[in-house]
This record gives sequence, structure tokens and C-alpha cells, in this order.
Amino acid sequence: MTAKKMEELVSLCKRRGFIYQTNELYGGMQGVYDYGPLGVELKNNLKQAWWSSMVYERDDIEGLDSSILTHPNVLRYSGHEETFTDPLVDCKDCKSRFRADHIDNNKCPSCGSENLTDPRPFNLMFKTTIGPVDDGSSFAYLRPETAQQIFTNFKNVVDSTSRTLPFGIAQIGKAFRNEITPRNFIFRVREFEQMELEFFVEPGSDEEWHQKWVDERVSWWERQGVDKSKLEIIDVDKEDLSHYSKKTVDIMYEFPHGLEELEGIANRTDFDIGSHTKNQKDFEINADVIKNDDSVTKLAIQDKINNTWTIPYVIEPSAGVDRGFLAVLNEAYKVEKLENGKERTVLSLKSHLSPIKAAVIPLKRNNQDLVNKAVELKKQLQSIGLGRVVLDNAGNIGKSYRRHDEVGTPMCITIDFETLDDNSVTVRDRDSMEQKRIKLDEISNFFVKNL
Repeated sequence: MTAKKMEELVSLCKRRGFIYQTNELYGGMQGVYDYGPLGVELKNNLKQAWWSSMVYERDDIEGLDSSILTHPNVLRYSGHEETFTDPLVDCKDCKSRFRADHIDNNKCPSCGSENLTDPRPFNLMFKTTIGPVDDGSSFAYLRPETAQQIFTNFKNVVDSTSRTLPFGIAQIGKAFRNEITPRNFIFRVREFEQMELEFFVEPGSDEEWHQKWVDERVSWWERQGVDKSKLEIIDVDKEDLSHYSKKTVDIMYEFPHGLEELEGIANRTDFDIGSHTKNQKDFEINADVIKNDDSVTKLAIQDKINNTWTIPYVIEPSAGVDRGFLAVLNEAYKVEKLENGKERTVLSLKSHLSPIKAAVIPLKRNNQDLVNKAVELKKQLQSIGLGRVVLDNAGNIGKSYRRHDEVGTPMCITIDFETLDDNSVTVRDRDSMEQKRIKLDEISNFFVKNL
């Protein structure tokens, strides 16, 4: 059973240190959140799972970590300066602002007034001043997506790795959008992270590769614990496609607030490389690009056999880390009835995503022999390098179990008085709540095998 409403997840996130409202002590900032001690672990584990599947497990993808500050020309020729807008409407009575497509029956969602302004375009990009003088002549954008810096580094990656088509460049990083109405917790925010792949292919093979990546991305979300029955694959209507897209498929997920996009896989054709290359007239660019007289680099890839140059098509699987975090958390969230009539909240996270891999618990907190054994075992398991292992010296075994159920810890290992006699420990499984005795000299192998 997933969460019935978003408030359940918001409460859990703050109570257990997953996510906090940023600058809450000053009233907070709308659409901006901080990831707490457990949230940063889950978030990093999700990113690492993506990175491993893209870069480590494949032989046709390279990684990149590019700058957040972005030259204005990059976003001029990509079309962002012209098209990266939302329709903005103001309520003249309560002074609230909304996206025009979020207003029903021409009534203000806050006060019900029909005294609204006409929609007008609102640019979503953040600007910042470069240098000591703020005179408007020297500025950069905070990147609204990670994709453009991949495209502008295309030649650098090709030259330094000798890649040939097909191949990809993967990146995880922050992006910024000045959303008019951030909403639904971390689903739509102003500062977020993206996991984006730009996969470069020969023109003509793009449709086949597009379908391959749709299938692969659905499979990956299943491996992260997202139930396939909660996913819906939607072909975006032609009239709703981005200006660069030949075809886009959205992977939709049933979030607590409704069915919304989890990831998009777009066929961007040759628009991006064609937009940023110099000497555009030398290439047969199929996309409708802005004439570029500012680029100083030819962005194309050479066929060494035929000695011809090709501007590749691009397939882009793009997922939001924050939305992925929310989906994974929602799928793992369960409230279970116990035999004694009580309830327990448990996060049945996949073990590779769990913020804490194991908790080592001395049965009695003020017994130094038990505590020393626990400290020693904690260090031993931590040194294996599978993730965070914690020493939980609270002194109440029942409460410790419940707390670790709630944050998704796969196993709790109790050091009790029998341990001092026979060098065995009690290992409790999070999902089944079954307990078994295991010898200390076997615990490392058990830990590795069960994570």
C-alpha cells in the first residue's frame, strides 16, 4: 500500500530527516527544499544506481559534470531565450499569480475572483551577474537543464575519447527554473536535479534507438522498486511536443497527487548539435535551427572510412532526481497491521537504495562489553563499503526496530549477552521481521549476500 496522500510522505520526511523546507526558521522559501541526513543518502543511492546503469554497466556512454553558469549564447541558440516560458496570470484582487493552464473557469484558485489579467509569457530562467559591476552588460543564466552543456561539450568528448556513433554522454546535476507556482512537495520546484543522457545516433536509426531507450528506462524504474502497474507510457501529442522534438514518450507515474510525468524520452533529431555548430550551411541539418554566427567549433563526427561528416540525431532520456526520489519513497511506503493490533510504518526500499544498510544495536546501552562489541562490528561492516552502517545505542530494542523499519533499514543486528558467550548475534529482517542467530565470523558474508 503506497501513501494515500502526499501529507503522509511530507510528515515522514520531516520526522525522520529525509527532507526539510529550506530556511524554515525564516518562514521558508517556496519551491526549495533541503535533503536531510537520510534524504541525502537515499538521493545519492538513487543517483548512483542511475550512474552505474548508464556509465559503468555499458560500454557506449561517457560521463560529464559541467558548469551551472551558462553563456547566454548557449540558451539563445538552443531556443530557450525565445521559448522557455509559461503563461502567467495575475489575480487583481488577491494579487496571487498562476500559470494560465492551472486556472479553471476563469476563476482565481485562491479567492475565486474572475478579475484576472490576460495571460502573458513569463521566462523561467534565472539570471545572475558576472563580475563586480551589475550594469546588465555581463550576465549568465543558471542552467534550466543539464542537456545544453552536454551538447556544447560534444566535440571535447569525441576528441578525448575517440567515440564513434552510437554513443552517449550522461550527466547528473542541478538545474533551475523560476516556476510560477511550485507545488506538490518536491514534485515541482525551482531548484532540482536531473539525470540526463544524450545518446547520439546515425540519422535514420533514431526511431529504433528511441524505442530501445523507452524500454530500458521502464525496466530501470522497475529495478528501483516502482511497480510497473503504476506506470503509464504516453506518446506526447504532436501539438504538445517541444520545438526540437520529433517524438517524445513520457513515463507517467501515479504519484499521491495524481498521474504525472516521471521521465521523458525525446527524439531531439539533429536540432541541438545543428544549433550549436559553426558553418551550418556545410551540413544537411533537418531541424529548424537559428542561424549561428557565433560558434567557433564544428560539431560533427567523422566517418573515418568514407571521410564524411555527420551531425548526429539525439535520443534523450531525462529524469528528475527529486521526482524519482518521491516515486521510490511512495512505492516503498507501507502501514502494516501487526498481530498485536498495533501498526508499523515501514519503507520497503530496495536494499541498494536504503539510506542505512544495517543498524548494529547493543541490547543494553550502558554495558560497555556490549557497546564495544557493537562498535567493533559496526566498523567491520562499514569497511566493506556497501553504504552507511550505524551504531544505534538507544537502549530500547523495540523502538530501535520500529525506527529502522520506518526509514527502510534492511537489517538490524543486535548484540546481546549471548554474544559475549558464543560470538553470535541476532539479525532481524525489515520486511518479514524474522530473526535468526548468526555467528560473528559469518556476519560479513551474510551482510554482503543480503544487500
